[in-house]
Amino acid sequence: MFSSSRLRLTRVAATLALATAAAWLFQVLGTPLPWMIGPLLATAAGMMAGAPLAAAAPLRNAGQWAIGTALGLYFTPQVVGTVASHWVAIAVGIAWALAIGSAFGLFLARSNRHIPGLDRATTYFASAVGGASEMAVLAERHGGRIDLVASAHSVRILLVVLIIPFGFQFTGIHGLDPFVPGPRHVDTGGLLVLVALTAAASLLLQRLDKPNPWVLGSLAAAATLTASGIELSALPQWMTNLGQLFIGVALGSRFTPAFLHTAPRWLFTVAAGTVAMIAASGAFALLLAQWTDVHPATLMLGTSPGGIAEMCITAKALQLGVPIVTAFHVTRMAAVVLLAGPLFRWSQRRAGAATS
Repeated sequence: MFSSSRLRLTRVAATLALATAAAWLFQVLGTPLPWMIGPLLATAAGMMAGAPLAAAAPLRNAGQWAIGTALGLYFTPQVVGTVASHWVAIAVGIAWALAIGSAFGLFLARSNRHIPGLDRATTYFASAVGGASEMAVLAERHGGRIDLVASAHSVRILLVVLIIPFGFQFTGIHGLDPFVPGPRHVDTGGLLVLVALTAAASLLLQRLDKPNPWVLGSLAAAATLTASGIELSALPQWMTNLGQLFIGVALGSRFTPAFLHTAPRWLFTVAAGTVAMIAASGAFALLLAQWTDVHPATLMLGTSPGGIAEMCITAKALQLGVPIVTAFHVTRMAAVVLLAGPLFRWSQRRAGAATS
């Protein structure tokens, strides 16, 4: 038991060393989001090559806590009013996510009919633009194949994290954000109180078995404090950098050697569908921008088929409407997690009625 734990700690330490070196290299190369993309790619490559690497759930939680807290500090009273004024656009974004996920599911079903045991539950939850772990649980509950669902979400998030930041950097889109965090200076005493309050909120949501507790709990606590005019402390840059590194490692660790044995055509169609969704989201953002005063780049991040932490990190790094992007993704995630199951059961009943 002791030797097994020690071996795992050694692997986690080796993974963090590799991830830190990759983050430093990507920072030197001037890539976007070096502290997340560098560790993600290095960990994924090492895992698929069979290297003795490992991720640790507490570190992933710490990374999500850091990002959630950093995002919450943007929600000053003025920003809350601005976000609330865009509730129609946010509601349209939720409808878009549900629609594009459904279209993606139909594409996967029609393109992978040859896969044994592939059912509608698998394609439906593999294509839903929601949290990977939550969709895998729902797929299992409805008889879907967890391996295909998990691999689909891993590929989707990887491509979104790579394509959008690099695309924005290539086109020179950055620095358009009029929003800045409330607290701008680090205060040691205030930082300790902030850490305690946000961690307690995350632990509470985890105890209540809520989705994404370490992002949403810390985000809710920090946003509530900031919106109330209570500015305890800013987060040190090293904390947000480590948060990105831990998230990058957690994402990269999904690409195990077994991942390579997943049906190649399934992975290819997931990749093709994800690229199509990114392009469609870009066009949708341009259209939506005609009806709002939000920049199209901010709307693209808000409506993109990526995860909440990854897209909000991108918004923060590129200064692209952090509170707006956060509001889009938080409400979308909640809607998809709550509605995915009922909508699937409704569609199943409708399909059964049509064939009877």
